[in-house]
Amino acid sequence: MITIRAETIRDIEAREALLDACFGPARFQKTCERLREGRTAAEGLSLVIEQDSAIVGTVRLWRISAGPNRPALMLGPIAIDPACQSLGLGARLMRDALARAAAQGHEAVLLVGDAPYYERFGFSTKHTGSLWLPGPYERNRFLALELKAGALDGARGLVSATGETAQKPDLAALVAAAAQGALGGLNRAA
Repeated sequence: MITIRAETIRDIEAREALLDACFGPARFQKTCERLREGRTAAEGLSLVIEQDSAIVGTVRLWRISAGPNRPALMLGPIAIDPACQSLGLGARLMRDALARAAAQGHEAVLLVGDAPYYERFGFSTKHTGSLWLPGPYERNRFLALELKAGALDGARGLVSATGETAQKPDLAALVAAAAQGALGGLNRAA
């Protein structure tokens, strides 16, 4: 059975393994990663596809500004287990993510990806011509979708991250716990 559901903390390891399998370490070099670094994904917009208790798909959307004072979302990465590709799971996951974003009142979604694939969901370069990303990217792959008509009219400027800052572990607490042996192998590894 295939289920699309909200990602939980228990899914993180499987999600990261899936992204590694699909994109390898080069995924951390992509310009869109600069917009995700140190941020949390938009509330309720981290989704996974679960099949027989295994994570076979993932997508996350991130809060950004499409130029000054223009809230939007950045979609990505989206990935489907190579063994499950060509089954329509990516399209199902994309449609679900966009529907959830619209239901939450988000008005626009941007992404960097293969235009022929994303055009079927309504993405195009129509609204990205006066926007730019904080690093290198192929202009013809920088796409946008308005979930609300006119949301990106006149959008111009640098796309920047606006999502919540991710909480970082308290280093002092980790060191103290390691010193007391509370973290098992951590102090042995050091």
